[in-house]
Amino acid sequence: MILIKKYAAIDIGSNAMRLLITNIVEQDGKETQFNKSALIRVPIRLGQDAFTVGEITAENIDRMVDAMKAFQLLMKVYKVEKYKACATSAMREAYNGKEVVEIIKQKSEIDIDIIDGKVEAAIIASSDLHSFLSTDKTYLYVDVGGGSTEFSLFSDGKMITSKSFKNGTVRLLNNMVNEVVWIEIEKWIKTNCEPYDNVTLIGSGGNINKIHKLSEKQQDKPLSYVYLSAQYQYLNSLTYEQRIAELGLNTDRADVIIPATQIYLNAMKWSGARQIYVPKIGLSDGIVKALYYGNI
Repeated sequence: MILIKKYAAIDIGSNAMRLLITNIVEQDGKETQFNKSALIRVPIRLGQDAFTVGEITAENIDRMVDAMKAFQLLMKVYKVEKYKACATSAMREAYNGKEVVEIIKQKSEIDIDIIDGKVEAAIIASSDLHSFLSTDKTYLYVDVGGGSTEFSLFSDGKMITSKSFKNGTVRLLNNMVNEVVWIEIEKWIKTNCEPYDNVTLIGSGGNINKIHKLSEKQQDKPLSYVYLSAQYQYLNSLTYEQRIAELGLNTDRADVIIPATQIYLNAMKWSGARQIYVPKIGLSDGIVKALYYGNI
């Protein structure tokens, strides 16, 4: 007998908001399957508000409300049974973040939890990440967002440590990451990776997903440090308009893809990793799994 449930996750990030609707397939004697049914991405760059003026502007509050009303209707159409909405770095730092949560609750009936970096890393670890981990290898998982980057170290199939840093693509675009933050990240990565040999990177986030897609490699094939470095140089050689016209990048992806690549490259250099796997997982996937297993 097969039982199908529909769960949804809403990820309110610094560069965009996403609604993931997942079919959860339960079958006697078999492992539960999590199959993506729909993924909707809305490019509202909340980080531009939060990191520069410290608040979510009235214009973007209105856009958020409209997006959440749309998400609510879509969940109704898809007959979603349970959902969880989580907001990350931008909403954490906006002084009116809690006020915005209340406005959205009143106008769209969607409850939003503003989560910290530690919880964000833990939720991501609840995703399909473990299925990509070989028990005899060491991995540095790097999730690059608009406002922060989460680093998690795994060895022998278990998480050893994790940390969130205020270094993300939107912050970098606005020159809001000073050298001290880079030094802290370098120190953390080198200190925690030093005891292990042959560390491999796992990257998540829309930017590394796009770079992997441009490489035309199979999903289970990694990108090399040399390839990623060459792509970084190539992207830098193009204008913003060329990245949109020639590479087909979205307007809100064409600028942040460069600082994102810089973060991944530095993580590879400081950890000694020569390869990065891109399994297409992230916060939304983690929210659905954590919701299903009762972890949140």
